[in-house]
Amino acid sequence: MKSCEEKECSKKELILNTTLELIQQEGFEGVTIRKIAAMANVNVALINYHFGSKDRLINAAIQVLVSSFKETFAILDNDSIEPRKRLKSFLIQYIDSYREYPFIVRKLVNQEPLLFESQIDFVNFLRAMGLKKMRHTIEEITGEKDPDKLTIMMSHLLGAVFLPILIEPMYQKVTGYSFSDRETQVEILLERYFAT
Repeated sequence: MKSCEEKECSKKELILNTTLELIQQEGFEGVTIRKIAAMANVNVALINYHFGSKDRLINAAIQVLVSSFKETFAILDNDSIEPRKRLKSFLIQYIDSYREYPFIVRKLVNQEPLLFESQIDFVNFLRAMGLKKMRHTIEEITGEKDPDKLTIMMSHLLGAVFLPILIEPMYQKVTGYSFSDRETQVEILLERYFAT
């Protein structure tokens, strides 16, 4: 049987996950403490106890997402894996994170001004470490040293993995074709982009 602390922890997790779902459905503007309480089947007082305000709750929910993105970038640090395989694993996990909450991820990256501390944390992480890790991995694969070329290569790869996610529903309607699974898509991209 779970202890009282574990039950509270699981309720807190439920509240955070419900908040992410509500943001995904209705945007930041549509989030209210009452809606979250109703969706999570908890009372408003419990939400206020854990988070204190709607803004702090949204910030905490976004932080859950930001943490998963940071973990994804950690793959690029694993020198025991060959650089190309590292990059492939990173891209696949990044796609998975993006697919889970596409609206929120777009808002995280595109929202100006940055509204929540967790957004600022994510942007600072990308600026300070995240993108450098990806550029370094591409440098290991290609031997390229020019930072401008590495940045362009990085943007090509990120654009190529995210475009299918963005256009897939329309593409399926127009062509009747479904994209292959994400692992196959990434493998084809890497085969073409890093052809030997």
